[in-house]
Amino acid sequence: MNIPVRWAYLAVFIGVCGHASSEFFAKLTGIAGPEVSVWRYLIGAAGLLFWSFSRADSRDLVTPLRQDWRKLIPLALLGVSAAYLFFHWALDFASVIQVATLVTTIPIFVGLANLVVNRTPISKVKIVTGALAILGVAMLLTDGYLDLLGEGASLWGVLMAVACAALVASYSVLAKPLMQVHGGMRITTLAITIGAVGLWISVGIFWGRWVNPLSLTTMPSTAFLSLIVLGLWNTTLTQLLWLGGLAAAADMTRASYLFFLKPVIAALLAVAILGDIPTWLQVAAIVVVSGSVLVEIFWPSGNRLQTPES
Repeated sequence: MNIPVRWAYLAVFIGVCGHASSEFFAKLTGIAGPEVSVWRYLIGAAGLLFWSFSRADSRDLVTPLRQDWRKLIPLALLGVSAAYLFFHWALDFASVIQVATLVTTIPIFVGLANLVVNRTPISKVKIVTGALAILGVAMLLTDGYLDLLGEGASLWGVLMAVACAALVASYSVLAKPLMQVHGGMRITTLAITIGAVGLWISVGIFWGRWVNPLSLTTMPSTAFLSLIVLGLWNTTLTQLLWLGGLAAAADMTRASYLFFLKPVIAALLAVAILGDIPTWLQVAAIVVVSGSVLVEIFWPSGNRLQTPES
């Protein structure tokens, strides 16, 4: 999506709102996490395929698949199928606020993945913000453990949300060379489409839920509308606005900082509409994880220039 520079930050912010509201609409469907993940990505993939085929610069999806299918298919199965199975399944156990906050740690895992895959050193500011993010994760793990002692099960959801963040971050690092060769839009469309097929097969085999897209119109209105929004808004349009906005922004790094607003937006939606009241540990985790971006923004510029990753 070609977005004018003056609208870049707005597009990124709207994309963040799409990311932040995905947990809310997933809960609103009333469908179990594994099944709702299939619905989301089948609908989202259809939207992205329609968009890609409508544009000359992203219409050729055969070439990247033919040239790099050995890399692309495993990446899609890990970064989309497995990651978002964990994401939606986590919502069956943990709260919207917990999952949204933990998924916000993806940039921290990107730094770790970069270190392992590309041997890219982690700068001082990344160490500080990473430590803050780890503290936030520890708070939510503690909150989940306390809930488990009270006969709850949110700890399992918290662990699955952490697994989702790690898988998405690894995918982001490993898929970057493919995006540089074939373009972000084409690789994103193919990855989500392959991932949707992987989710459909996995949930069918392991949960016995073979999703029939034709049954969508027979669902109750709330579930139907929530799935449409989750697929087209939270997946198709969010990806287009997020990728397009970052590409158009004069400072891509600064624009990406808006992602740290995700848990705040998700928490407001959860409190206002779902009636989820956060615990004090969840509030503290939101403050710590979201506040880590302030450290990044206001870190002395001299220290930033010491490493390319700062």
